[in-house]
Amino acid sequence: MRVVGCPVRRVDAIEKVTGRVRYVSDLVLPGMAHARVLRSPHAHARITRIETARAGALPGVLAVLTGADLTWCDPYYGPAFRDRPILAIDVVRFEGEPVVAVAAVDEATAEAALDLVEVDYAPERAAITLEEALAPAAPLVHTGEPLAGHFADLASLKPEPGTNVCHRFRFARGDAAAALAGADLVVEDTYRFPAVQHYAMEPHAAVAAWDETGSLTVWASTQNPYSVRVELAKMFGVPLARIRVVVPHLGGGFGSKTYAKLEPLAAALAHVARRPVRLAASAAEAFQTVRRCSAQVAMRVGFRRDGGLVAVQCDAHYDVGAYADIGPRVVQKAIYTATGPYRVPHVALAAAAVYTHTTPGGAFRGFGVPQLAWALESLFDIAADRLGRDPVDLRRENLLAHGEEFAAGDTPIDGKYEESLGRAAEAIGWTQALAADRGRGVAAMLKASIAPSVSEALVRLHADGSVTVLASAVEMGQGTRTVLSQIAAEVLAVPLDRVSMVPPDTAITPYDQTTSSSRSTTMTGRAVQIAAEDVREQLLRVAAEAFGLPARDLALEDGAVVSAVRRLTYPEVLALRFGMSGGELIGRGVVAPGRSAAPLGGSTPFWEMAVGAAEVSVDEETGAVRVERYVSIADVGRAVNPLLLEGQDEGGVVQGLGHTLFEEMVYTDGHLVNGTLLLYRVPRADDVPDLACRFVENADGAGPFGAKGAGEGSLIPVSPAVANALARLTGVRLRELPLTPERVWRALRGRGPG
Repeated sequence: MRVVGCPVRRVDAIEKVTGRVRYVSDLVLPGMAHARVLRSPHAHARITRIETARAGALPGVLAVLTGADLTWCDPYYGPAFRDRPILAIDVVRFEGEPVVAVAAVDEATAEAALDLVEVDYAPERAAITLEEALAPAAPLVHTGEPLAGHFADLASLKPEPGTNVCHRFRFARGDAAAALAGADLVVEDTYRFPAVQHYAMEPHAAVAAWDETGSLTVWASTQNPYSVRVELAKMFGVPLARIRVVVPHLGGGFGSKTYAKLEPLAAALAHVARRPVRLAASAAEAFQTVRRCSAQVAMRVGFRRDGGLVAVQCDAHYDVGAYADIGPRVVQKAIYTATGPYRVPHVALAAAAVYTHTTPGGAFRGFGVPQLAWALESLFDIAADRLGRDPVDLRRENLLAHGEEFAAGDTPIDGKYEESLGRAAEAIGWTQALAADRGRGVAAMLKASIAPSVSEALVRLHADGSVTVLASAVEMGQGTRTVLSQIAAEVLAVPLDRVSMVPPDTAITPYDQTTSSSRSTTMTGRAVQIAAEDVREQLLRVAAEAFGLPARDLALEDGAVVSAVRRLTYPEVLALRFGMSGGELIGRGVVAPGRSAAPLGGSTPFWEMAVGAAEVSVDEETGAVRVERYVSIADVGRAVNPLLLEGQDEGGVVQGLGHTLFEEMVYTDGHLVNGTLLLYRVPRADDVPDLACRFVENADGAGPFGAKGAGEGSLIPVSPAVANALARLTGVRLRELPLTPERVWRALRGRGPG
């Protein structure tokens, strides 16, 4: 291959390093107003009075909006349940919930207007933690049953009345209770995973504008413009054809920009102000917009004496915050793969999405799987110790094999997982002697992608032989524009610099479900490949007629159709087709596997599998853990661009180090006390270990040229790999993240003698 498989420079590299890239917050429209939001200081309270007259009278103020003003639209939204109002209506359910919004001629005027707003609250008891939310007589976050969202696979959701449980999902196979009762060894414990913020470099932003026809255009920092379009159409009673969502570059997403966030409020303000409105969140406001779901996971794992895995029982509770967002899907997709990449004949898995009076929890890189892998992979090492087995060997003998069934009706295992595990062990030097002050640990993961899922793409071959790719996968730093361009360039045999990408725009680029779940290369990339192949077949048909040869005897080469003796450039082929130097060939690609008999309603298009191996040290005087070396091995099928893939994996590992060692959103008396960049600790450059990211390529994926999704998997094994290394070094086993110096120090002091 000429382009695919090559570490080519990203197509937007020059724009980014020179600062020429434009994000949503850089957009300026004629007459555009600026919005600011007044947020609740309480975790739970009734709103008893709002007075906005003085704010509305301030010169330069164009609109002041409260929840009570939203009678002209459907004010609720959400992908699972439509339980989240644009602005709080009667009740606030978390600290930071938007209560009043102002649009003004400039930001200073909008801020001044907020200072003139008066709001009276009657505070009520709040449920901040999972324990508080699940306790008998807990204060309820929602007292009524919310409206269903717009996803077919979530249509069966039903909250448990009188509780804070908004969704519960169970998956079972065999007889786990009996298998555990008969197991030679059962290891069990409860593990806790913290709430963390995505910390994207670009906070959420949206610019909304209505035109004279009643059509709405929103420029949004979103990972799935078509889902946002559905939400806006429902809320404002406008046909989909009159809602346009445009997505320029994103400055990071990691799941935080999936589904509607600021777009409904920006659109409502623009409607009232009768002019374009820009609403851009600050970094601190991002902490009040969305976060990763924290979790408490109780797990029991049974083994035979010979090391064979016989059963897994898991009961997980995920804190989804004040509004469901996509939390119910996170819960059910995650618990479905709670058994990891292992062969388990008996399983009993249950997970609940639980409302609390905190920032709503949503999608985050790994989609609920890190919370479960933290438990399973820790217990695997405990079992290895009690069985007198090497942790790598114990995992190896229980790995699912290529082609083996994970669950009835779902996609068979599409990778050689023993190769990934073996390469990780070799790269970290698993069998080599280790310094006395170092410990090594390993962990593995398995994740299903979103299903059923749809991606479409168009490829246009222009009269001069250049190519345009139209697809709605969002570029948010991961390199999607480059990878999709490489795929088209490979199929059509043109230089990469002759391929251009159109940014996602629901009025122009075709449907794509979402840029998440590691699906873009596999699903959107395959759609681009099919569309490019459509163009290729059209080129071959025209040239075959001109040459008087069958199409099978022709090939594409350097922007031309060639036979053994003749050559026609693409412009020449198009001139033959259209009888002039004009016209273009258009190819269409659609990837839509549809529903299946799989337990979640659709078969995963691929399995994402990765292995992590860590080498750590610890300062026993302070409890500070340092990851000295880390190896990440990902089964990617085919690395379309190894350079970009390496960047994705490195980023995933470092992000995983965040919740492993540092990151946690801390609440005290209902208040988030570290919701600023000054107080919230993320990994720094000097925290990054000696890091190696390597890939298993067997061209066995469903994507273009045998590719599979990647980018999330590298994050997931980090926590258990580090904790396993710490336990092997010190004998201390921690069950709560992050592994802060204080927690580790206390655990070290609590060790028994010897």
